[in-house]
Amino acid sequence: MGVKKKSTVFRCSSCGHDEPKWLGRCPACGEWNTLRETSVADAKPPAGSGSGRYSVPLAAIDPGEGERFPSGIGELDRVLGGGVMPGSAVLVGGEPGIGKSTLLLQLAARARTKGRVLYVSGEESAAQLRLRADRLGLARDNLEVLCTGEVESILETLDRVKPVLVVADSAQTLRSEEAGSVPGTVNQIKYGVAALSDWAKSRGAALFVVAHVTKEGTIAGPKAVEHLVDTVLYFEQNDADARFLRATKNRFGSTDELGIFTMGAKGLAELPDPSSLFLTRRDGALPPGAAVAALWEGSRCLLVEVQALVAPAKSSLTRVYADRVDSQRVARIAAILERWAGMRFSDQDLYVNVAGGVKVAEPGADLAIAAALWSARSGIALPEGAALAGELSLAGEVRPVRRLRSRAKAASGLGFAKFVGPADGGDRDDEGSSAATPSWTRSATLKEALRALFGADAARRTGGERPGD
Repeated sequence: MGVKKKSTVFRCSSCGHDEPKWLGRCPACGEWNTLRETSVADAKPPAGSGSGRYSVPLAAIDPGEGERFPSGIGELDRVLGGGVMPGSAVLVGGEPGIGKSTLLLQLAARARTKGRVLYVSGEESAAQLRLRADRLGLARDNLEVLCTGEVESILETLDRVKPVLVVADSAQTLRSEEAGSVPGTVNQIKYGVAALSDWAKSRGAALFVVAHVTKEGTIAGPKAVEHLVDTVLYFEQNDADARFLRATKNRFGSTDELGIFTMGAKGLAELPDPSSLFLTRRDGALPPGAAVAALWEGSRCLLVEVQALVAPAKSSLTRVYADRVDSQRVARIAAILERWAGMRFSDQDLYVNVAGGVKVAEPGADLAIAAALWSARSGIALPEGAALAGELSLAGEVRPVRRLRSRAKAASGLGFAKFVGPADGGDRDDEGSSAATPSWTRSATLKEALRALFGADAARRTGGERPGD
């Protein structure tokens, strides 16, 4: 006589852990009173039933099945890696009101696909979606709307509609009895995203899921669903109301691309050529402490203004205040300047900012940060029309950066007559265009770069004399 299997288990509503009997505390996550009696999921189909999945030789797979389709939004295609990949799951995170729902409604209405599109909303009613679509001037015949957060209802509608593009707004509203009785928990979010992602991958449909951001700036969940999707996009905003879309994970493309938008009456508008968006407009020359860096973001060059301020420390401990650039990076560059350029910063408080609100993480901005700090400490402004690019080593060398010739060409096109960079261009990827690219002032060391920018003043300072000695 066989042993009768239990029809119920006790599942943690916080982490999803199962136990055969009730416990006061979940042994997996340590939460109290979270185990709830739940029916056991249906058993898997017996072998040979025809519903299982079988392995396929890699050489026998048709690569045409993975061809992308345009989203109808050029900046979104850029960040995704060239378009929307069928069978992929994309998570879009950002602060409330930044434009996540607007972006995805525009995607649902403009995507260049012949199949049907389903927009699932757990936060807005159908009437609210229609009003927003009318305000944005969006119209599409094969766009359908479903206003619910019930995972089972969503899956039933997906099987009936068979869309090629699915938008779920948002992950926090997805709920299912199988994942516990409390909506919005980590287990509910993981269960809902995994269920929709599995459906999209098995049907070859593209899935976009909206996710909220916590106070710490990470996707709420906490990061529990990032491993369930193929691409993670973050939406950011600067003080000038520009919106930045950046990928932190992308299985089908690069994570270096940056999409730039502005919000208007008709929704999010693209900025396909934002080369000079982050430059401060002023009538005269640059003030002391300002330098222009030529950054390479993905497939284009952005010129940004780095601003530095140096002030005597008010205590025995000096501090570094850096906005949109890593403070430890600023401290390292200040130490390189002190050791190899004879400029003392050990008794100064350092303030560094990047104009325009874009975050700078590329190594090519090192030389511009160093020039801005040197200029702020010495009180000598950089020459008018100068742009810089280069990575600094701890030995005071200016190391090559990628696409240096393209950076010099972009700076020249915006009226920067003087470009200072490393001695070795290091551009194996764009040497073919070197004949049409303007030359630059080659500097092997930080001393040479400062002398090329500041002339005799830098020669005297870097010769060993330290200000204040």
